[in-house]
Parts: sequence; structure tokens; C-alpha cells
Amino acid sequence: MTNNFYDKSETYSLPLKELVVDGEIANPGPVDFTSLHKRSVIVKEALPENNGSNRFTGAFRYDGYSLFDILDRRIIKKVNAAEYNSVIDLFLVIENDKGEKTVFSWGDIYYPGNLHKVIIASDVSRIVPSKTKELWELPVDSKIVAANDLITVRNISGPVKITVRSYPLSMKMNRGMSPMYSPVIKILENSRKTGEIDLIPGHLRKERFEVIFYGRGRGIHSTTPFTGLLVKEVLGNFFPVNPEKIRTGMLCFAGLDGYRCAVSFSELFNRNDQQEFLLVNMNKNQDGGEWRMFAACDFFSDRAVKSLSEIHLSF
Repeated sequence: MTNNFYDKSETYSLPLKELVVDGEIANPGPVDFTSLHKRSVIVKEALPENNGSNRFTGAFRYDGYSLFDILDRRIIKKVNAAEYNSVIDLFLVIENDKGEKTVFSWGDIYYPGNLHKVIIASDVSRIVPSKTKELWELPVDSKIVAANDLITVRNISGPVKITVRSYPLSMKMNRGMSPMYSPVIKILENSRKTGEIDLIPGHLRKERFEVIFYGRGRGIHSTTPFTGLLVKEVLGNFFPVNPEKIRTGMLCFAGLDGYRCAVSFSELFNRNDQQEFLLVNMNKNQDGGEWRMFAACDFFSDRAVKSLSEIHLSF
């Protein structure tokens, strides 16, 4: 007996399929799992029902290989590098041999404060309630496991291919643009404008996040708190949540100067850790305003886009 609640039942192997990495990388090819360390995540899985409710399917510990490690030695070769060489507009399309697909942003994998939360599971163990002794049905194949997802529709079985892509948005970069101020945020879905944000509803509650604001390039920016609105609440009327969007939706947040980042729909609307994205209102006519985004889930500040001018959704 130990104090480890997550290692008290039998562990079962899940057969791995050959996995290939392709796309915007210089060294595509199969993954050598024997060269990678195994990681562990603990999850509570649930799937949506047709009536709008969610069905709990079990609590498990999964062991396997993190996407962080799988992609670590792949050399990025972006198709849009001449226009935008930052990695924060990258995302992954993961598919299995049944034709099912799901997506993750580069930020999902490489920017969180808590790393290795998305794995390809090769082993599973139930986390059994001590009183009910309930035994949930076990998976039989390897699977993607996204430990920070609330509804686990991205946990597709038997992944065989990962494709690295840049978000398909072309915007001219204007580095050092000043003054920089965007009074309106355009909302676009599959390249079609569906609305805009120029006034935020007054009933939305403001949140205050205490932060250490640290960039990957410049290091420490500030320790000043951010106060703003949850991005998912501001965008809820524009992008209603459904399983398809959670599984395959990808957003791009773009600033007036062309700076932009990719965010998976699930990362924004389907978290179980409450580390949310914040929309911060700057002072009227302040350089970098009127709105900027802050990602509380990220270790680095890179996805804090200033002067938001466009928000794109594709799925």
C-alpha cells in the first residue's frame, strides 16, 4: 500500500500503431517510440450526448509518449516563413486509420506552464473509487489523451499521422508599428466575416489574474496583474460550442501589425483547469489597444496579441 491514489489497479497495454510525422518540417518520417521517455497523465473522461448533457466514461491513468517529446527533434520548415517566421501560428492535425481527425495548437504542446499533458497512450490503468469499486470500460487501442480537456472528444484512438501546419492566414507584418490601435475586432469563420466586436456586453464579469509576464525572447516584462473578460465568454455568441468544433476547430488571433497566434478551439472553450484566456481592455487610444489577449495557461507571454483586429475560426 502507498499514498499514490493513481497506481492501485492493474495496468493494461494498448497496442501502438506506426506513427508518421509530416507537414512543415525538414525531417518527416516515422516516430521511434523506443527512444522516448514514457510520461503519465491522469484524466476524467466524458463524452457529449445528443440531448446536450455529458456522459462520464471513466477515470484513468494513462502512460505513454508526449507530443512534446515526439516533435522535439523535428526541424520546423514553415511554408510562410518569409512572411511570418514565428512558431506560434503552427498547429497539428492528428488522424487515425479510420479517417478521424483532431487538432492541437503549437501552444497546446510547447507553451503551457505544465508540460507533457498531451500524450499517445500505450498503457492504461483505472482509478477505481474506493467505496463503489466501479470498473469503467477500458480502451483497447492506443489513443491521443489530452489531459487538460473537459469533454474528451479529442482523445481519438489509434493515431497514425501527425501533420504540422501553419495557420492559413496571410497578413503583412509591420514590426514596430506605432501608433497601433484597433477599435474593432472582425470575426471570421472559414474566411467569411460573420460579425465584429466594438462594444462588449456590460453583463460580463471582469476577472483579475495575478501574473509574472515573461517572454521567450525578452524575458521579464512585468509582474502587474491583468484585468479583463474571459475570451470564451466574449466569443460564445459568435462561435457556439459543439463536438466538431472542439475536435477540429482552430482559431487565429491577429493583431493590427500582423502578429498572430493559433489557438485550438478546445484550448479556449473546453478546459478543465480554469487557466483561461483573457481579453484585456486598454486605455482609450493607448498604443497597442483597444484590446489585447492574455493566455493564463502559457508559461511565456508570446500569445499575448496586442491591438486585436481579427479573430478567425476554421474547422
